Amino acid sequence: MHVQEWLETIPAVAVYVLVGVVIGLESLGIPLPGEIVLVSSALLASQHGDIDPYVLGACATAGAIIGDSIGYAIGRRGGRPLLAWLGKKFPKHFSEANIGLAERSFQKWGMWAVFFGRFIALLRIFAGPLAGVLHMPYWKFLIANVFGGILWAGGTTAVIYSVGIVAEAWLKRFSWLGLVLAVLIGVASMLIIKNRAKKAAAEQAEAPEREPVAVAD
Repeated sequence: MHVQEWLETIPAVAVYVLVGVVIGLESLGIPLPGEIVLVSSALLASQHGDIDPYVLGACATAGAIIGDSIGYAIGRRGGRPLLAWLGKKFPKHFSEANIGLAERSFQKWGMWAVFFGRFIALLRIFAGPLAGVLHMPYWKFLIANVFGGILWAGGTTAVIYSVGIVAEAWLKRFSWLGLVLAVLIGVASMLIIKNRAKKAAAEQAEAPEREPVAVAD
């Protein structure tokens, strides 16, 4: 069953809670499909009046900010052994190549890595724990976390909700064209993501090994 079809079977309150919890756990460092759940819920809100997009966006934002903050605290306390443990539990996401790529992003961009990382699936999972492991000052992390969470969660909800309302009427007339377009966009996105992932893994393999550098105060 498709995510959106399943969401239609549960009450609006349960949708709000589910979105907040899934996004919170993803931000904490557990690889869950937070973005898929948020997008599906926002589309559902555009089709059914019982789901308030403002409440949905607020729950998503709260989950993102709180989850990232908990992840930061866990990372700061657990340090490098935490990343090694996560690598054993989730080898696909917390591989050495992915960790190295995330570390280089944090060392180079600092707060901006936390802020813009919210919009990138890999960094969205790493942001909280890795910022803690690298001992980024909490006030810097908090600022980037709050503004990134609001823009990503609130912005995604608003855009998908608005597009969903417009698209629903349009797709009723050109449903077959919409289906073809959705498939083409999905395939293109998948190929682009796979290509970038391969390039990142290749660069990490070629780069000399080095000790991680803590983020400067």
